Amino acid sequence: MTCRKVNIVIIVLAAVVFLLILHHNLLGLSDILKRQSSDSSPVGFQHIDFLPGAPESVSDEKHNGEVPVVITAVESRLGGVITAINSISSNTKSNVVFYIVTMNDTKEHLRTWIGDSRLKSVKYKILDFNPQVLDGKVRAEVVGKPLTFARFYLPDLVPGVEKIIYLDDDVIVQGDILELYKTPIKVGYAAAFSEDCDSVTSKYLVRGAGNQYNYIGYFDYKKETIRKLGMKANTCSFNPGVFVANLTEWKRQNITRQLEKWMELDMTEELYSKTLAGSITAPPLLIVFYKLHSSIDPMWHVRHLGSSTGKRYSLQFVNSARLLHWNGHFKPWGRTASYSEVWEKWYVPDPTGKFSIIRRHSENDGAE
Repeated sequence: MTCRKVNIVIIVLAAVVFLLILHHNLLGLSDILKRQSSDSSPVGFQHIDFLPGAPESVSDEKHNGEVPVVITAVESRLGGVITAINSISSNTKSNVVFYIVTMNDTKEHLRTWIGDSRLKSVKYKILDFNPQVLDGKVRAEVVGKPLTFARFYLPDLVPGVEKIIYLDDDVIVQGDILELYKTPIKVGYAAAFSEDCDSVTSKYLVRGAGNQYNYIGYFDYKKETIRKLGMKANTCSFNPGVFVANLTEWKRQNITRQLEKWMELDMTEELYSKTLAGSITAPPLLIVFYKLHSSIDPMWHVRHLGSSTGKRYSLQFVNSARLLHWNGHFKPWGRTASYSEVWEKWYVPDPTGKFSIIRRHSENDGAE
């Protein structure tokens, strides 16, 4: 009877040990699956390549001093991307990594332009944007501009980064980009933007756009959905072409899904103003970040340089600005650009000859 009891105890102990080992292994498998799930993008973005010699991950930028910058690249505007990259890399000693978001038709052209020019030592990574993530979320008229929505998906595009700078392709940087990267973001906020009521921009209105510097210029306040938000019509708007984002907080608040919600609601209810050209991405951001964002130094986002052909700022002021933005119809690589000579200092000619800047005839230079 005693031997039988001993055998039963041994069997029970063996079973317990087996179950403990099995439980441990299952936990390990669960962790692996979780890591695999978090490493793969839920919206199908792909990391295409990285310049040889550059680090494969930027998750430890706090320790190695990296400054991550995201910029989108459209084939017809690729000269702007290259110029922005050159201006940034030429004015800083920081370890900048460029995340260039593009699509199939631009990748090889981009690689050639960077590789065959003075930019060949720049660290960059090409990210492939999947336009299918926008299915059912945007109108037919803006489907042809999918990359303008890439800024909504920053945590999916650069999952290993905690803080990042987003830039439009029509900017140049004349200061050290590290200063912009160090923009303080208040605890609980996911981003810092430039307010349109700052002293630099508030007095300049875009023709036909009404009050571009406040919320009433972007929303149809006759719609009940907008009124229910309680957003004051005279609230200072901000420009989404340049911003600094805390992606950890962005993910915690599920900002991407919030933005998608307001894209979808506009599809069914037409909530946004039709008077502001180029504002297809601004309204969702203005709603989600209403009174929930920090501010960027105004000299780090001097804008509206592309709103007209006239020179609204003095050349001395333009030269002292840290970042210049040609938002508007008149781009710095075009025939009617303002301050084109300032932008052109950083332009790198296209070795393939596909892209070239357009300039007016010399006899018309004084027409402004």
